[in-house]
Amino acid sequence: MKRLTASSFARRLFKSNSDHAHSQGSNENMTKPPAITADSFDSQSPKENRENTGSYDPVNIIHNHAFSEGLHLWCANCCNAFVVPAGSGYHKGIAEDVGCSYAVVTDRKECWQGLEQDITSRISAGCVYTVSACVGVSGTSHGSTEVQATLRLVYQNSETSYLFISRKSVTEEGWQMLEGSFSLSTMPNQAIFYLEGPSPGSDLFVKSVMITCPSFTDYESSRPTSSCTDDEKIIVNANFDDSLYSWSGRGCKVVCHESMADANINPTSGKYFASATDRTQSWNGIQQDITGRVKRKQAYEMTAVVRVHGHNVTNADVRGTLWVQAADNREQYIGIAKAQVTDKDWVQLQGKFLLNDSPSKAVIFLEGPPPGTDILLNSLVVNRAAKPPPPSPPVPENAIFGVNIITNTHLNNGTNGWFPLGDCTMSVKTGSPHIIPPMARDSIGAHERLSGRYISVTNRTQTWMGPAQVITDKVKLYLTYQVSAWVRVGRASGPQNVSVALGVDDDWVNGGQVEVSDDQWREIGGSFRIEKQAAKVMVYVQGPASGVDLMVAGLHIFPVDRRARFNHLKRQTEKIRKRDVILKFSGSDSGCLLGTTVRVRQMQNSFPFGSCICRTNIDNEDFNDFFVKNFNWAVFGNELKWYSTEAQQRNFNYRDADELLNFCYKNNIQVRGHCIFWEVESTLQAWIHSLNKNDLMIAVQNRLSGLLTRYKGKFKHYDVNNEMMHGSYYQDRLGKEIWANMFKKAHELDPSAILFVNDYHVEDGCDTRSSPEKYIEHILDLQDQGAPVGGIGIQGHIDSPVGPIVCSALDKLSILGLPIWFTEVDVSSKNEHVRADDLEVMLREAFAHPAVEGIVLWGFWELFMSREDAHLINAEGELNEAGKRYLALKQEWLSHAHGHTDDQGQFSFRGFHGSYEVEVVTASKKITKTFVVDKGDDALVISINI
Repeated sequence: MKRLTASSFARRLFKSNSDHAHSQGSNENMTKPPAITADSFDSQSPKENRENTGSYDPVNIIHNHAFSEGLHLWCANCCNAFVVPAGSGYHKGIAEDVGCSYAVVTDRKECWQGLEQDITSRISAGCVYTVSACVGVSGTSHGSTEVQATLRLVYQNSETSYLFISRKSVTEEGWQMLEGSFSLSTMPNQAIFYLEGPSPGSDLFVKSVMITCPSFTDYESSRPTSSCTDDEKIIVNANFDDSLYSWSGRGCKVVCHESMADANINPTSGKYFASATDRTQSWNGIQQDITGRVKRKQAYEMTAVVRVHGHNVTNADVRGTLWVQAADNREQYIGIAKAQVTDKDWVQLQGKFLLNDSPSKAVIFLEGPPPGTDILLNSLVVNRAAKPPPPSPPVPENAIFGVNIITNTHLNNGTNGWFPLGDCTMSVKTGSPHIIPPMARDSIGAHERLSGRYISVTNRTQTWMGPAQVITDKVKLYLTYQVSAWVRVGRASGPQNVSVALGVDDDWVNGGQVEVSDDQWREIGGSFRIEKQAAKVMVYVQGPASGVDLMVAGLHIFPVDRRARFNHLKRQTEKIRKRDVILKFSGSDSGCLLGTTVRVRQMQNSFPFGSCICRTNIDNEDFNDFFVKNFNWAVFGNELKWYSTEAQQRNFNYRDADELLNFCYKNNIQVRGHCIFWEVESTLQAWIHSLNKNDLMIAVQNRLSGLLTRYKGKFKHYDVNNEMMHGSYYQDRLGKEIWANMFKKAHELDPSAILFVNDYHVEDGCDTRSSPEKYIEHILDLQDQGAPVGGIGIQGHIDSPVGPIVCSALDKLSILGLPIWFTEVDVSSKNEHVRADDLEVMLREAFAHPAVEGIVLWGFWELFMSREDAHLINAEGELNEAGKRYLALKQEWLSHAHGHTDDQGQFSFRGFHGSYEVEVVTASKKITKTFVVDKGDDALVISINI
């Protein structure tokens, strides 16, 4: 908000009401602001477009008019304010006999600073409103001062004007009434009522504020009554039965219709629908202010019926979004739902949201289609989200683990059971490997050697052409299947991608990929799972360019027995994550220690288990409690990324990152720095795209020096340049050496931080761009250029993980001798039990591998994760099956022992690395001591004096 001087305040006092008669201008030149501010909300309010006040007083349009709810819905204008409870006696002489609460506005440096409330959606053009405010002052130097009521009006062209309502000369002797009236000839985008005026340094007191319209009660009583529940009243006039009452345009016009397009578009329910039209920006749409109608820490579900309409658009993405503003003016967009919408039919848009804190303002709106496309809305409802019944664990019938479901794998019967996909030619030849590919050997059951025969596919004219089988009746829901085969290509001009694909009805599922670059047989491995019954499932091998021959041998697809693998991993974990410990007791009672009772309890495993957190998360004390108890590392979701800290050039915002960092430090949580740069072009700010080469290099250098100087020594790790295997924006513009230089400069600025590469699909066999082999080449190339790469980050966003495939990637990467961290682990399944199994696979594989030194989850709380159905805790705080499995594993990885000392006064056990407490009970006393078990191959001897 523009700050006014005392003289400009004086000039405004004499503006007449006629100065504020504006027509709504064109919005052709509107551009999307970097963040929505209250000033950007358009409230087109005809007479019937007043907000249904619900539980509020139906006469007074000021909410919380007597401060019974503190400062809820009120804001201090560039100063401070607080509410004094009834009977406090604060400021003698004015309030000691008052039996109610009142607001104190203090720290005022300008006369225009005071208390304000947004009343946009509660007033209409053409009505005369009466204002009555009970006010007082303190700290005046002249015995009296003026208090004024003002209306700030903001129009579509961003022009701001001020409507003088009334002023009153007020002394410190007691409360006085300020009274006046106002009327608007046309509605602005925004109308803010506020009290101002006392001289700087004076405190302004406000006991109550009333704004009423004589016709308002008559209008309300004439409206049809509603039988909806309290939840349904979150959205007022959800079906447009009262035209556009409580709805407005967000940077555009909104219109109510019975039909459109020569009656070709009609509501699917009810009599009316609305359109958001004259849209010039993708963020323009239809909105409703729901401030005060949603509560923190409660999950809500939005359901909207939408479609689009436009001359050149037949379909577009429509998004449901919630904009919230906190009391400290912090703003946030919350994505609720997104759907592909057509101009042919109404489509349901549905999603959930939750607020961690109580906002001072909340507005729900639809947005998304390109400019010029109308958004049509038939209805929009927000209710408390229903809690689904807990799912049952799936029990596939007659599951035979390790048995191949592919017909005629060995090609003993020619190509029987196979068919060519597309107009290509299949034949059987000999000369392929006789052994099962390595990744399958640990999973598959008893098997015979391969036959040495393979399918040769020639005359391929499309990349998708290859050998295929229909396996619909052989695939069971919720089982995880491993894919394994040998593949080769014929003469080609360069490396070729080969993949095993599954056509599941109309969907394509990735069963594994490999790059083949020579005349050698290569192993291809992957996995998949089907969770919805399909009419047809077809598997086929595809990928090389047209004209390139494809050869496939020994294709196996089989369900995986995860429990058998877990037993192996437990034995591995016992070897690498534990250490022999000898507690050697001594002291005055050492002569009679034989048989002394010893109880050992591990307090915490020292292995890093972390999670992604975001700034809004820590407003929820339930989130904080679970996080602090169950994780010892953190990474920030977006708050440290360049697009968050410098969304606009040279306009820095480290506030969110600072607050998260302080939260972690207070709770003894170590933090990874994610990330300094992000190599993928689509993630970069618009202003970066506009820079020439020289300016881009300067911006990169400034980013490095600004971030790493500010946080020197505070982040233990940095992901220097995220996802270099999947992008090359900086390298394409600044040269090949820029990647290594980023590492060098980061190390120079903060030598204590370990610098990581970080990428995805490294561990799952489904992306040739980031295969373990390619990742190793990438790291070696950086090191050859002098880059101080200190760690390998594997993100771990994975579907249907299979242990041997994950382990194979870890084995390959471990040859580099660098610590490996899983940095962004999440797994997804609608069934919590399957999700728990997937999570257990990832945690056990990582914890059992000697090269892995940390595991970080990419969140754990529903609605605050990048993937759906990946959470461990439901939105309102209930632990689901995946969360229970995580806690069970954490408990399994704690060591406890009890027994008695031997004849040498010693007690031995084998335990996980971490902190311990030992309780020793002798004949005369009970003693408790603490100790730490560090990593080491030799037995750790700890002397304890009792």
